[in-house]
Amino acid sequence: MLDFMMPEKHAISILKKDHETVKDLFEKFEKAESSSEKESIIGRAVAELKMHAVIEEEIFYPTVRKHVGADIMNEADEEHHVAKVLIAELDLNRGGGDYREAKFTVLAESVRHHIKEEENEMLPKAKELDIDFEALGQKMLDRKKELKAVGIPKDAEHSMVAQARGTGDSPAAASRKKTPSAKTVRINGATHSTVSRGERPHAGH
Repeated sequence: MLDFMMPEKHAISILKKDHETVKDLFEKFEKAESSSEKESIIGRAVAELKMHAVIEEEIFYPTVRKHVGADIMNEADEEHHVAKVLIAELDLNRGGGDYREAKFTVLAESVRHHIKEEENEMLPKAKELDIDFEALGQKMLDRKKELKAVGIPKDAEHSMVAQARGTGDSPAAASRKKTPSAKTVRINGATHSTVSRGERPHAGH
């Protein structure tokens, strides 16, 4: 069955509609000019991605895993893990700024890659299954409705990031914020500046 002929409640149609929604948000983010507009888009995209991940991991992936094969499904699981770590860090640090926007850009790139692989490899193979995809799709829609009502359950990635309390987030950003505490010493009659252990001296020192 051609994609445009699939019913709206077909499980694969639902996933592809979700894909289009988040890709549209990524494009809007790239065109947005104000920080407030970008922040609004980040919030909407993260909410969509969380729900999408839950219905895939709880319902769709277990149904198609055996037929699609371990290699494709394991890679999809790992891509979900990477995306959810970034989402957890975005949830933890809501202060805005260049690094938050950069993190969302990386998330968008990762999700776009994941979508491309799903639609080119996983979903065509899953479509071969002789199952009631509309009944499966209804389960997915029911779960999305429930998630909107009660909220997204906490995942392992959020627990991990919360436990780290931001210490593992963006080492480059953290190092950029450090201000070396310089000390002046005399060696062989000449004056030199040093920095505390673990911090790099400025160029020219």
